[in-house]
Amino acid sequence: MGEFDNGLDKKFDFDFSDPCVSKVKVDELKKFIEKDSEAVIIFYGGEPLLQIDKIKEIMDNIDVPFRMQTNGILLGKLDSEYLNRIGKILVSVDGDEKRTDKNRGNGTYGKVMANVKLMKANGYDGELVARMTIAQDCPDLKEQVLNLVEAGFTSIHWQLDVGFYKEDFDEAKIGEFFEKYNRSLSELVEWWVGEIKQGRVLKLYPFIGIIDSILKEEPTKIRCGAGHSGYAISTSGKVVGCPIMNNIESFKAGDLSTEPKDLKKFEMNECEGCEVLDLCGGRCMYWRKAGLWPEEGDKMICDSIKHYIREIQLVMPIILDCIINDIVHDGDFEYEKYFGPEIIP
Repeated sequence: MGEFDNGLDKKFDFDFSDPCVSKVKVDELKKFIEKDSEAVIIFYGGEPLLQIDKIKEIMDNIDVPFRMQTNGILLGKLDSEYLNRIGKILVSVDGDEKRTDKNRGNGTYGKVMANVKLMKANGYDGELVARMTIAQDCPDLKEQVLNLVEAGFTSIHWQLDVGFYKEDFDEAKIGEFFEKYNRSLSELVEWWVGEIKQGRVLKLYPFIGIIDSILKEEPTKIRCGAGHSGYAISTSGKVVGCPIMNNIESFKAGDLSTEPKDLKKFEMNECEGCEVLDLCGGRCMYWRKAGLWPEEGDKMICDSIKHYIREIQLVMPIILDCIINDIVHDGDFEYEKYFGPEIIP
């Protein structure tokens, strides 16, 4: 344990003692999980399917809803007996074959889509969510989302990978990315609303999440649930507020002996006073707490979020009209919170 300098300005104490392979005893995990009647287990990574035996052991001994986030390459290795019990699966695929293979390696798209086809042939009827990454060299969000819709996905979310560390920040290049990305997002909203007018509500999670909150007039905390409603259990059994920050000592919330009600809570005070906070929730605890981007970069991200929320607010009269006229229903915009899809990219 000690100070670790990797662009974090020596802000945190790190502990890298967690084993690479999970050493969590399933009976201890079961006792912890059963203390919360609303608990859901999400298999997360790294890549969870590298530990198929551990997944099976957990599923054989703990009776709760299961979810998974995976790169999709090993989906065909998990017996359908288990796979079909995982109600929602997020699969990393970034749009069409060319884009996905560029981001994730040659042949990745073909392997993932073959596994998705096999899952469906073997009786999988849960929700499959395409888990996209939008990179600096591909700001055309609409094009890649439509590619996934054409491939058969009706549930999609995306996250931005526009660079993290201060030394990689290029203001002109990032500014150009956001200009194109924001324009493409606006075009995607227009297309999506056109589908709604025809009675079809595709689960584009960044859109339905905001609309659901507006319809219910519900302010939100961090949309992923990190540090208030969702926690990560590390390979050593410690409980942390965010899976990305599992090695940072100050984000340890407890361990498997801690009562769920006593887990440490984390607040996002950095965003107090923001006019869209009740709909945004603060975007990302890691992004805010780590401070890896310069101020002008953070502002670009926040301006993009405000643009996206404003675009949704502008189409609310159309959506409300569709609900009033029974073209769609307010329940079409409801979703399960905290199982993985990004609401604020």
